Amino acid sequence: MADLARDRLGRWGIWRPGQQLEPEIVVDVERLGFGAVWVGGSPPGDLAQVEQLIEATTTIVVATSVMNIWQDDPHETAASFARIEARHPGRFLLGVGVGHSEFTPQYTKPYDALVAFVDALLADGVPQSSLVLAALGPRVLRLSAARSAGANPYLVPTDYSRYARGILGPGPLLAPEHKVVLDADPERGRALARSLVERPYLGLRNYTGNLRRLGWTDADLAGSGSDALIDALVAHGPADVVAAKLGEHLHYGADHVCIQVITERGADPVPGYRDLAAALGL
Repeated sequence: MADLARDRLGRWGIWRPGQQLEPEIVVDVERLGFGAVWVGGSPPGDLAQVEQLIEATTTIVVATSVMNIWQDDPHETAASFARIEARHPGRFLLGVGVGHSEFTPQYTKPYDALVAFVDALLADGVPQSSLVLAALGPRVLRLSAARSAGANPYLVPTDYSRYARGILGPGPLLAPEHKVVLDADPERGRALARSLVERPYLGLRNYTGNLRRLGWTDADLAGSGSDALIDALVAHGPADVVAAKLGEHLHYGADHVCIQVITERGADPVPGYRDLAAALGL
């Protein structure tokens, strides 16, 4: 089951917030040789944007990263999946997750709620091979291995892939997101990286709890984050340096990396995708 997802995705994909993802960008991403585009944020359960992006392209996989279980009904989500799969077989990978307690008043027993949501999706016909979970800790990683094609972790350093692979075992898909800044100046690159990581991510308990589990200290997580933490979470530098850093995920056991290119507000991301595609050998 994971092999189906792995073969469809290839090694490299692009992650971008849904509100910043136009069909023209996905056409460029596909042309450059990336295997997938991950629609970030919490796309609505009708999956209209996903279908629009698939219809604008020919081969690239479109994945959600992730649909929020508190926001959508699993039966509507399954029906939307079935509609897209019937029209565009094999082009969509459904990623779901529990979101954040800080933004969700009804956030209670998130693991149980996730299990129930996944059970409903599978019962309504979503194939396990077309489903991934936004996993960080061991419990949801094990659920990802048992009930889906695998895991799509967010905001993790490269050595997290070794930790996750140890829990998942050799079979399930491991597709972490990793942020990058393409700037040869280390201070400027780190500053742009920090501006995204500090808010909101260092204020969200699921991310900070995961980082503590990996050995990062309260001092690293305080304020805007230590330089070492920022450098671990965001690869910055010229494209060849960034590509080498991203490759560490594969070395540690990941199958696919969802690359989030951070730019100055309003800047066109496509030149960065082009430089990365060349550095990655696409």
